[in-house]
Amino acid sequence: MSQSHSKYPNLFSPLDLGFTQLKNRAIMGSMHTHLENMADGPERMAAFYAERAAAGVGMIITGGHSPDELGTMWLGESKLTNSEEVERHRIVTNAVHAAAPDCKMCLQILHSGAFGWHDQVVAPSAIQSRVNPRVPREISEQEILDAIASFARCAKLAKEAGYDGVEIIGSAGYLISAFLLQRTNKREDQWGGSYSNRMRFAVETVRQVREAVGDDFIVIYRIAGMELLENGSSWDEVVQLAQGVEQAGANILSTHFSWHEAKIPTIANMVPRAAYTQVTGRIKAKLNIPTITSNRINMPDVAENVLVQGHADLVSMARPMLADPDFILKAKDGREDEINTCIACNQACLDHGFEDKVVSCLVNPRACHETLLNYLPTPAPKRIAVVGAGPAGMSFSTIAASRGHHVVLFDDNEAIGGQMNLARQIPGKHEFNETLRYYRRQVELNGVETRLGKRVSAAELLHEGFDEVVLATGIVPRHIDVDGIDHPKVMGYIDVIKGNKVPGKNVAIIGGGGIGFDVAELITHVGEHPSLNIKKFAETWGIDFENHPRGGVTGVVPVAEPSARSVTILQRKSTPVGSTLGKTTGWTHRIELRRKNVEMINSVSYHKVDDLGLHVSVSGVARVLPVDNVIICAGQEPLRELYDELCEAGCKVQLVGGAYEASELDAKRVIKQASELAAAI
Repeated sequence: MSQSHSKYPNLFSPLDLGFTQLKNRAIMGSMHTHLENMADGPERMAAFYAERAAAGVGMIITGGHSPDELGTMWLGESKLTNSEEVERHRIVTNAVHAAAPDCKMCLQILHSGAFGWHDQVVAPSAIQSRVNPRVPREISEQEILDAIASFARCAKLAKEAGYDGVEIIGSAGYLISAFLLQRTNKREDQWGGSYSNRMRFAVETVRQVREAVGDDFIVIYRIAGMELLENGSSWDEVVQLAQGVEQAGANILSTHFSWHEAKIPTIANMVPRAAYTQVTGRIKAKLNIPTITSNRINMPDVAENVLVQGHADLVSMARPMLADPDFILKAKDGREDEINTCIACNQACLDHGFEDKVVSCLVNPRACHETLLNYLPTPAPKRIAVVGAGPAGMSFSTIAASRGHHVVLFDDNEAIGGQMNLARQIPGKHEFNETLRYYRRQVELNGVETRLGKRVSAAELLHEGFDEVVLATGIVPRHIDVDGIDHPKVMGYIDVIKGNKVPGKNVAIIGGGGIGFDVAELITHVGEHPSLNIKKFAETWGIDFENHPRGGVTGVVPVAEPSARSVTILQRKSTPVGSTLGKTTGWTHRIELRRKNVEMINSVSYHKVDDLGLHVSVSGVARVLPVDNVIICAGQEPLRELYDELCEAGCKVQLVGGAYEASELDAKRVIKQASELAAAI
């Protein structure tokens, strides 16, 4: 065994399934990409998955595909039901197996049930989901039998299409899992009532799938280890179901956590790394088949530790392989410092997925765009100055240099990072440290020349005669026109985050966007953040990992975190405060702050700041907030101080990142724009 392998002996050990072998314990888990139904979707998915396969992942599981029309999220989309669709899938499996013959490729079979966004959605009972305005129709007994048969047919077609196996998703609130809970299954026939009846759909589906595909095909069942819902499954029921699907023919049990309706975070950045794997470990002890665990496992040492603790046999890392297609290769070679780590922001992956957009990654905009965005060697190397070492400047510089350009990166700060150096100070956003580590290493590897700690002038840039100048100078906080804005009570968010100014006990924050929420989290926080401590995380969100009550949460009262200050967030807009935050993470931030009694007020007009505090009108009614300090988080403006002077001198100059557009601090947009420019220059 090589020295690099010895660091992760468990992660890189094979797993024997009897009829076949997985070459290692690393899985790229399922994630719907929204490429599935595009005209060029098969070719784009082929490139996407093949790149990860070539880097050494042991098994890939696709996003969900429905076994029939009723089970689709949108009618006609993402399904495998006939031979014509088999041909589209074969493009993907052929590419994966050509890239890595020993990489296993599995199709996830998903019947959306009450979560479908069409007029024919069905569920065990006609009970509306909290996350879907449509009331599902109660599925008939014949339709249940037809649905089970469709799973078996889909699995057989998957085998014909070249897949090595299937994953049956029986969690998250989709159709199979909805049969399991009394809250969603009120039936009085053989598919409802007792738990043995409620689990019948799941077990019979696995049995018929196994019968359809034979013994030489991987069958994975994805179970809800914890739904994180009141009156969810009991521990005994979870074990009963796990053992039932094992007996019915599943080769592997994959654990999932949460339903889409649950109000507890499972994969956002405030969740500790590997927080939920202990649940998989307890289920594993009750089975004779291998188990897969997942959620917030974003570096090889975390994956190795999960395996060492005996929490699972296999580790699923979907988003980490969006972030870095070479994750497994780098881990195998001992190049962990080169891994572009998933920061669990969800902004370009899950948020896109739930908005019906093509999935990608904030830190890697090539993800799912491998046929469109490539960093090829340049035929004409240039000498390029990049001013500003924030996300845009770092991204552009490292990619342009990797293509063969000579890049000089300027910044008046002593270290690269820009706004990311602010973001990583926010409690719960420590993963940005990984992104900065990645960029520091890329600067070194690609030979980017850095000149830090001194502001460069237009004259100096012109004197050096660069072929092009890229201004990534970022933003400055927006000035707001309010009487008393220069009062000693008023602070800027940059000074607060850097610790240059410390607010008093009663604070008003002007601005209800991402920065306002970040500052509120920073100034209310006390002690160790729950994102760094699994026990504290569980207490804060009301999870009982030790006793595993129904759903993991029934009867558990969250322990409110203390707040260092009394804080009010205000905004001019009439929309709910925080509505511009990410779709899949914004609700978690709102819950966190409300538990700290942070008041959130919209429809605010600002009048003045004086010794009495902040004078405002709320929906036309005058109020005075007797605060010690007012922190301005009211947006940003582009910083373009060099642009006009360089243009007037005839220099070829381009704007990127916040200097180009500063409507809201958006690292996703900034890195994407910088990457595309670096690929084209």
